[in-house]
Amino acid sequence: MKEEAKLNKIAQVTIIFWIMKIAATTLGETGGDLLAQTLNVGYGVSTLIFFGFFVVMLTAQLSIKRHIPIIYWGVILATSVAGTTMSDYMDRTLALGYTTGSLILVTILLAILAYWYFSGESLNVNDIRTRKVEVIYWIAILFSNTLGTALGDFLSDGTGSNLGYVGGAILIGSILGIIMLAYYFTKVSRVFLFWVAFVLTRPFGATFGDLLTKSHEKGGMQLGTKGSSIVLAAILVGFILYTSMNMKATDSGIEEAA
Repeated sequence: MKEEAKLNKIAQVTIIFWIMKIAATTLGETGGDLLAQTLNVGYGVSTLIFFGFFVVMLTAQLSIKRHIPIIYWGVILATSVAGTTMSDYMDRTLALGYTTGSLILVTILLAILAYWYFSGESLNVNDIRTRKVEVIYWIAILFSNTLGTALGDFLSDGTGSNLGYVGGAILIGSILGIIMLAYYFTKVSRVFLFWVAFVLTRPFGATFGDLLTKSHEKGGMQLGTKGSSIVLAAILVGFILYTSMNMKATDSGIEEAA
């Protein structure tokens, strides 16, 4: 059983997982905006840079034989920053708009999940045992984070709705709260709830990231992309170190018991 457990290189879904996911996706928003907007690199070039980062981290993830938190969360972060600039490139540079961009991305994500399902493999992320399913998992995550960015911008930007950054964050946070209640008090499919929550944590991170970085005139806290990114990176690194130490302690306990 111990060897079988090591075959699953995906992080177990716990409360800490969701905290780290929100930190990583919020950092993806501030980090993507830092390169594309603050440093004026542009959405197209930033997308190429971050997609290259994603490929490097994904290659590292696929090459390992067990779950290594720093590599796993490195891929999550890569999908988040790449998703931020990919979405902004579609919505702003290509002028597709938030609505059209979101519809395109949700169609792509549903197609990926449908392919995964009809391939005969379980969509349960705690039961990923093959290279093929792991690759599909990461492609789905990349597009879910890209979709989440578009949804977050749609809600928080005045062109999509009148909610603003605070209103958008509150709305999505409330929906996530409902999903959590459904998880604990209903029999709704856990796989379905996971993927809905996974997609929605991205727009929550997007709206929260915009709330931190945007000017007071735009309804933000005007902390800037640099300062916000540093704080969020420190939080994420702290949790990565915590989970890594917990894994080592658990492995040591198993070895001593054996």
